[in-house]
Order: sequence, then C-alpha cells, then structure tokens
Amino acid sequence: MRAKHPLTIRWCHWINFPLLALMLWSGLWIYWGNDVYFIGWGSHKLFPFFPTAFYNALGLAQHLADGLAWHFFFGWLFAINGVIYVLYTIVSGEWRYLVPGRESFREAILVMLHDLRIYKGPLPDKKFNGAQQFAYTGVIVMGALSVISGLSIYKPTQLAWLTSLLGGYKAARVEHFLLTIGYVGFFMIHISQVVRAGWNNFRSMVSGYELVKSDE
Repeated sequence: MRAKHPLTIRWCHWINFPLLALMLWSGLWIYWGNDVYFIGWGSHKLFPFFPTAFYNALGLAQHLADGLAWHFFFGWLFAINGVIYVLYTIVSGEWRYLVPGRESFREAILVMLHDLRIYKGPLPDKKFNGAQQFAYTGVIVMGALSVISGLSIYKPTQLAWLTSLLGGYKAARVEHFLLTIGYVGFFMIHISQVVRAGWNNFRSMVSGYELVKSDE
C-alpha cells in the first residue's frame, strides 16, 4: 500500500462533486428563464440549445426563483471549498504534483497517443502525469472563472468594474455558460479515464492509498 491522496484533497474532491452537480442543476432552472443560446451561426437559428421537451422531461420549467436561491447558496459553498483546496495545495506543497512543468506537455502528448493505442511504451510513473496536470490545473482555473463571472452576473451594477473587465453583462453570461459546458466535458472524460484506469485508481481517491507491485 502506497499513500497517494491526502485526506483534505479527498474531502474537497468528494464535496465538490455534489456541489457542482447542484450548481449545474440549479443553473438549468435559471437558464430556462432566459433561454437565449442556440445552435446555428449569426442570426440563423437551426434549433435551440435546449429544446422545450428537454425542460419538460426533466421538470426544469417554472423554477426560476428556486434556481436562483439554490445557485447562490451552493455557489458560496463551491467557492469556499475551492479556496480551501487551493490553500491546502499551496501550504502542503501538493501544488508541485499538480502544476504543469517543463516535461508536462510532452507527457500529455504521450498519454493521448497511449489512449489512442498509438504509443505502446510505458507512461511516466508519477502521481499525476502531464495530461492530468493540465486537466486538473485547468479545472481549478475554470472554477475561479466561474465564481468571478457568476458574481459579475449576480451583481452587475455593484460590481460594474468586474462586469466591464469580462466584456460586459452579455459576455460574462456567455463565458459562464461556456464554462458550464466545459465542466460537463471534463466530467465525462474524467469518469471515462477513471473507469479505464481501474478500481485501484478509484480506491486511492477513497482511502488515500493505492496498491503497488512489490519487488519481492
């Protein structure tokens, strides 16, 4: 048994999962109230991003006030959990494993080629490879941008300087929406990679330890 993930990292990870799910769900309640985005180009609309049947099937319609209340409440918990995670990685030195280094880009390419079954060689034997470093660091940056853009949408008058910095209210809302799509994409890839890595990898995020082969 080899120690891999500290307790604080695991707690923040597992707390963040339901928080982010609730944020996505309540965000859909809010988005229903002003469904402005669509698939198309310019002013040419092919079909809405979320059709009416989507809202009706999941019971998302007519919940704007509830969505706002849930989103704002859990948004603060999401932000606090993120701050705790970042502060812990800095104080504990865990950031050294997460932040990409000089070899990370090359490692990320090798991991991608390995997943595509093009590269057959061994991958780096380290806590987080280059692809993971870019992905995990990227999602932390996305979390910070979500909080910033969310605040600029929530208080566009009081935080006018922040809203202007993001390009205005409409631009901030687009950025917030695109970040949400990014979370969904990250989640799908992350789950598929966890399944592909096997039970030992999942267990390490639960218990903090992973099984390794002994030289004996």
